[in-house]
Amino acid sequence: MMGFASERIDANLPLQWLLGTIAAALVTAILVFPGANATTAGMVFLLLVVCSATVAGRWLSLYIATLCALSFDYFFLPPLHALAIAGAQEWLALLTFAASCVMVSRVAERARGQARQAEQRREDVERLYALSQEMMLHDDAAGLMRDLPHLVERIFALDGAMLYVRDHDEYFSSGAEMPASAKASLRAASFLPSATLSATGDFTAIDLTLGLRSVGALGWRPASRLSREVATAVGAQVAIALTRSIAIEASARLEASREGERLRTALIDSLTHELRTPLTAIRAAATTLMQGEGLDDAGRCDLAALVDEEASRLDMLIGEAVEMAEIDAKVLRVQPVRQLPRALLEQAVEESQELLARHRIEISAEGEGKPVWFDPHLLGRVLRHLLENAARYTPAGSHITLRSRREGDRLEFRVEDDGPGIDSLDMPLIFEKFYRGKKGAVLGKGTGMGLAIARAILAAHGGSIEAASTPGKGSSFRFWVPLVEKEPVKSN
Repeated sequence: MMGFASERIDANLPLQWLLGTIAAALVTAILVFPGANATTAGMVFLLLVVCSATVAGRWLSLYIATLCALSFDYFFLPPLHALAIAGAQEWLALLTFAASCVMVSRVAERARGQARQAEQRREDVERLYALSQEMMLHDDAAGLMRDLPHLVERIFALDGAMLYVRDHDEYFSSGAEMPASAKASLRAASFLPSATLSATGDFTAIDLTLGLRSVGALGWRPASRLSREVATAVGAQVAIALTRSIAIEASARLEASREGERLRTALIDSLTHELRTPLTAIRAAATTLMQGEGLDDAGRCDLAALVDEEASRLDMLIGEAVEMAEIDAKVLRVQPVRQLPRALLEQAVEESQELLARHRIEISAEGEGKPVWFDPHLLGRVLRHLLENAARYTPAGSHITLRSRREGDRLEFRVEDDGPGIDSLDMPLIFEKFYRGKKGAVLGKGTGMGLAIARAILAAHGGSIEAASTPGKGSSFRFWVPLVEKEPVKSN
């Protein structure tokens, strides 16, 4: 129960006391005018005291009770119109009235206090719920640690909040740089038993403990703003949220490490298999050529062509492995130059001429105006990967069309063919490393790295790539990079 000292000072207190005085005088006048008896007057005065105690609090109700007792004595207890009491019966009536007023005032004040406490608990529950919801929105531990002091300060209307995390040995504050005394208080609080409050001046700190393990400490000011119960609940919620986010972050790092190890193993296995295939063919052909028994000129030419073809394949495999290593090491650097998109398309076709010799090539460049800035080396690598795929998986005589156009703030390119298309089951996976699809696995063509390399190159250039295909009617690969018409600023 809240005592007299906890009664809040209302800015309208003088007005309330004036209205209380007027109410007591008005009720007295209403009772005196019709000549009400003492019993009726006592009940009406008691009702006024109850109402004032319920609405305005104890002090004002006691003041009104005093006015009512004086009016009751002066107007309704003999001798009338005098502040005097004639006999024992009148004394008993006055004392009974006074005692009733005091008891009613205390009961009403207790009810008011309980109502205030209930309202405060409701507000505290709402704030605790809001804090838990806000903390649940943070998946990363770093973001939660950085934002937690601001959340606690805002939700609980504090002047400042501070957080210390033991695992990271870091301090976080909702305001300016924390003083050394506050940091020392937080660190000391993190070693206290669970749910222990420590106060230093206007600064209060509570340890954040989950089970038997201390997560850190939370501090705030002013010290009196949060009750012990609320502070304990806040500390428990913050400890759970921090432990959860740190555990999720550690799990994500572990999973990323496992995934990286799995990818490295897959890379080694794939490259080992892919490199051994052409090497085996080259060694077999070379051995046969060296022995030279039973070989005519046509056989020797066939074996020499096989050695050349497999050596070319081996060179391509090593080149793609180097490209993938560059991408994984994040050493790609975009070096834009001023050039027309059509020139890029023509150069890519020329460099892939050997593969495209049996296909019909068409180049279309829409909106050719002034040159734009892009990296022709990187985009040329993307186009060559796409052209090589189109040449491998489409029959001789097929059309392959290269297009470019300006679309808003993008420079778009397309590579289209009218070949057999891509199986719908393969479409979601074609940009993954080492995925070759059903046709590639059956035909033994490609390494499954070309499209993954193209996507990574475009990401480094600030662009992206997507594919569309209709089985039996062909495939289309569309990629884009930012359209830059002015010379970009070089970064040091």
